[in-house]
This record gives sequence, C-alpha cells and structure tokens, in this order.
Amino acid sequence: MLRIAGICLALLVLGTAGVGWWFYEHLNGNIQSVPLDGKGGTEKADAFGRTPINLLVMGSDGRTSKTDCKLGGGCSRTGVQTGSNADVQMVVHISADRSNATVMSIPRDTMTQVPACKDKETGRSTAGYYGQINGALQYGPACQVATVHQLTGIPIDHFVKLDFSGVVKMSDAVGGVSVCVNDNVYDTYSHLKLSNGSHTLKGVAALEFVRSRHGFGDGSDLGRTVSQHIFLSAMIRKFKSAGTLTDPTAVYDLADAATKALTVDDGLGTVKKLIGLASDLNKVPTKRMTFTTMQTAPDSADSNRVVVGAGAKSLFATISDDQSLTTGSGKKSSAASATTKPTATASAVPASEVAVTVENGTEITGRASAVATALIDKGFNSGTATANAPSPAATTTLTYGSGQKGEAQTAAKVLGLSASHLKQGQSRGLILVVGSDWPSGTTYPGGSSSSAPADTKTAVSNAHASTADEAKKCAEVSPYKTVSLNGVPMTPAQAYAAARNKPDSDE
Repeated sequence: MLRIAGICLALLVLGTAGVGWWFYEHLNGNIQSVPLDGKGGTEKADAFGRTPINLLVMGSDGRTSKTDCKLGGGCSRTGVQTGSNADVQMVVHISADRSNATVMSIPRDTMTQVPACKDKETGRSTAGYYGQINGALQYGPACQVATVHQLTGIPIDHFVKLDFSGVVKMSDAVGGVSVCVNDNVYDTYSHLKLSNGSHTLKGVAALEFVRSRHGFGDGSDLGRTVSQHIFLSAMIRKFKSAGTLTDPTAVYDLADAATKALTVDDGLGTVKKLIGLASDLNKVPTKRMTFTTMQTAPDSADSNRVVVGAGAKSLFATISDDQSLTTGSGKKSSAASATTKPTATASAVPASEVAVTVENGTEITGRASAVATALIDKGFNSGTATANAPSPAATTTLTYGSGQKGEAQTAAKVLGLSASHLKQGQSRGLILVVGSDWPSGTTYPGGSSSSAPADTKTAVSNAHASTADEAKKCAEVSPYKTVSLNGVPMTPAQAYAAARNKPDSDE
C-alpha cells in the first residue's frame, strides 16, 4: 500500500513541480512502460462526451533486486527472484466529471478465473486457470488487468505497478505520514511495532505498517486493506495541504524516486501524461474520495481464501456506471434500485430533483407523453410535463439552462442520449424535443440507457467504506492471537508487551 501512496505522491509531485527541460527528460527516462493491448476493456463516455478513468494500482511483492530482498525478506534460500505477485490491488475510479472518486481494494486471497495470457517481455504464458487473483501478475501486468476486468466487469484504462524500494525513499523524502493505532501493536511478521496513539512513519516503518496483515482487523488481508486506506488518506491530505511541496530538493528527490519505481502502461508512459492524471486526481476533494474493500465470502474449498461476496456486484456496478458513493456534501449516497427512485448519477443530481419538459417534434401522436411517462416511472420529478414542439424536428435535442449540466446528464443517461444531442440554452429548465430520428420507444435508438442505477447502499454494505477526509480514524489492532513470539500465539498487544527490548518502528 505504501507503493500505492507512492503513486499518488509521484503524481502530485509531477503536477506541482516547476520542472526544467533536463529534469523533465531525466524523469521520462526513468519511467518503464509496457503495452496494455486493450486487455481492460473500453470506457463509455457520458452525455457530455467526458470519460471516467479507471486505474489499476498494483503493489508487487517481487524480490527482484537485493534491496527488495532485504526489505521484503524471503530471499535467504532463493536469492534474487524473477517473478512477482500483485499483493496489493486497487481499482482507482475518477468520475467523468472529476467531482468524485472511488478506490476499491481487491484482497489478494480472492479466488477467480485467470484468462489466457502471455507476457511479451518474458514470454511466460498460461492457457487460463482458476486460482488466486494476485498470481496473474506472473504473466505480466496486462494479465493482471485482464483478470480484474474479467472479475469485476469494470473497464480498466491504465495500470501502475511499484515495488518496495523506491517508495521507502519517497516516504523519507516527504517527511513521513501521520497515522494512529487504537492499541499497542507488534506484528511479528511485518515487524511493525507501535504504541497506542499517533505516529509519523517514514521509510521502513511506513512499509511495515502498510504490509501488516496480522496486526489489524481479523489478521487477514481484509484488515490490512482498511489500514492501507487510512495510510493513503493521510498521505493524500498531506499533499493537498499548503506548503507540502515547497522544497525544490525534496521535490526532485521525490519525483526521481517515484518515476524510477514506476512501471506503467504506454498510455501513461511520459511525465506529461502522468501530470495530466495528477491534475484529474487533484480536482477531487477528499470528502468525495471513497475508499472501499470488495465484499468477500469464505471459499468453501479453502478457509484461507475468499470469493466474491454479497454486495460486490453492486459495488462493481457503481464504478462501471460512474455512480458516486458520496453526495456533493461528501455524505454517503442514498440507496437506489429499479423499484425506487434512482440515486445520484456521476453528476450527483438525483432523478427525483430533475423535471423535463418533453416536446413532440414528430408527426406521431403521443410521443411526448410516452417519453414523459417513462421518465416519471423511472423516478424523475412529477413536474415533468409534455407539449408540442414549435416546429417539426428531424433531430432529438435536450436543451438545458445555465448551471444545469448535471440535471441534463442525469436525464441523458437514462434516455440513452449522447453528447451530440445536448446543448445549453438561454433560459432555465430542461427541454427535450423528440425528433423524427426517435419514432418509437422510450430509449433513443442505439443509445445505452441506465434506468436502474446500482444500489449504492448495498454497494458500501460491509465494504469498510470511508472517505479521505476522515483525519481522526485509527487503525484497529487485532484482538485475536494472530501473531507468535518465541513459538507462543499472542495478540499483537500481548506481543508488544512481551517484546520490551525491541525498539518501536518509529524510534
């Protein structure tokens, strides 16, 4: 997870630093990029022609250098290794209107179908198999993207992969990240040791925190994702605060370390493209960045593994359909289903607050009435009305007043109208003129309507949802005997008390 925090750090550094030409070219030379080859599907534009961004962030457990072997351990018998697993996977969704974002962690222990893949760099291939999701990275980053896309149905535009070493340097350069724990904790596996309360973590200590799976929650990867969200939220708040990136030397060190640690797809393979992504991320306020963990259920074949659980499909759908999990004020969205009034779309304007005047521009009697009735049935405001158009219309148009783009987007999404049908008018209100190009039905021919948005209440149920502005949230230390000291099973707090001679991680 420190690797993921490093990505955000890298993007913010690149987006705010006044880089010179040499610096720019140097950073470009640091970045490694590989093709995605369309493995992640294709995003759909909204009614205004804007597209959301879905980025798969991968934290590799690879011990592919002596430095990573020292940080990650496990190389005493094998030496420097060649393969790696995606032990951290987060789908980062930035809405089409850049007003909100959702980050969904996928636990590494999830069992799923890995599709047929071949890594162009190593030549390693698979015909496909059922197994643990993090292992797809053995066949290249594009295979990991394809596996996540197949599991969730979410289009994945880009990926970013990092390993251990570069991000440790970055956490040092930024001066550390402030987190808190609700009890004493000693994870004898990740070596994290902290007293109850707040701490500023740098370097190896930060890595220990975000790698700890036995210290928090139930001692599984599920608990770890929650503490990782706390860490990443704290880092995002720090970089959105004033004066964080005022030291030119620190900026250079951060950007240099970040770009050396990055492997990205070709679509993000330059500093200019990364700066563009940074700009999009920076538009989203912290209160509208929602962190979630994919809901899981125990795997009946292996108690140490999990499968997709209840609610996960709704969470996938909110991301695929570009639905926000927060309102404009940052509060959780209300539930929506096919039998209730739809909740906010990407523009955060509920259908119940949108009234449309539907005008019949065809020679077919009843067209305006049919479309207006369908809108009301789908939860639109009862103020929705009908009229005859002033003159015959060959083309269907949806005209909206100043400041009403969000309302128009809500209507267009349900009606299946593309950006070419929308225009801003001089007066308030939404006026839909049904043209002769729409002779029947209540969805525009060839359009893709979204009349039944996903149930956002189900989407966040048991997903450990939080927002990036929750500064007082602490990582919950596991109350179970998830660690072992000198062969004796203990809780992390008991292990802390027993290991008096071991210094704390932040000392």
